[in-house]
Amino acid sequence: MSCWMPGCPALSMCRGLAALPITCLERAKDLKTRLGILLHKPDLGHKTGSSSKLQLGSRRRDSSREVLEWRESFDQLLKSKSGVNAFHTFLKTEFSEENLDFWLACEDFKKTRSKTKLASKANRIFEEFVQSEAPREVNIDHETREITRKNLSGATSACFNEAQAKTRTLMEKDSYPRFLKSASYQDMTKQATSRGSSKRSHT
Repeated sequence: MSCWMPGCPALSMCRGLAALPITCLERAKDLKTRLGILLHKPDLGHKTGSSSKLQLGSRRRDSSREVLEWRESFDQLLKSKSGVNAFHTFLKTEFSEENLDFWLACEDFKKTRSKTKLASKANRIFEEFVQSEAPREVNIDHETREITRKNLSGATSACFNEAQAKTRTLMEKDSYPRFLKSASYQDMTKQATSRGSSKRSHT
């Protein structure tokens, strides 16, 4: 662009550029080149998005398989964190979640290494779940309750074993079959099955 008129903006710009040191002009050209390269590169965000979609798809397949495995056995359900959460939500509808909470508290209790913590935790669990008229009393027989009470005098990681086993059997024989027949679990299995069939149809 050229202009012979005095005060022309283009003329002023040309003079201004000419007055700049050569190094500044070279840096500006270098910057322009780099920007051009970046603008013509493939969209990096798209690659990341594709990767995250693959990971999400993989997680969905894993969770679908997991949901279907819950009906294989009660052990399979208890091994799954999401299975325990789903079962706990179901037990709340039956007002019997204290059985699972007690079982989980016992599992956590077994991991305790400190003897002082073991004793205090044992007393807390007994008062909350086991003793007669406890705030969240679990359904165990009088004999098991008394055995557990005696175990507290020399608390070890095994002092709730019998009460925990009784509670587990009760859940397995009573609540677990109802959970498998519940509308919530039936919906989950339908979704898991449809995901599996859609995956097969795309392969």
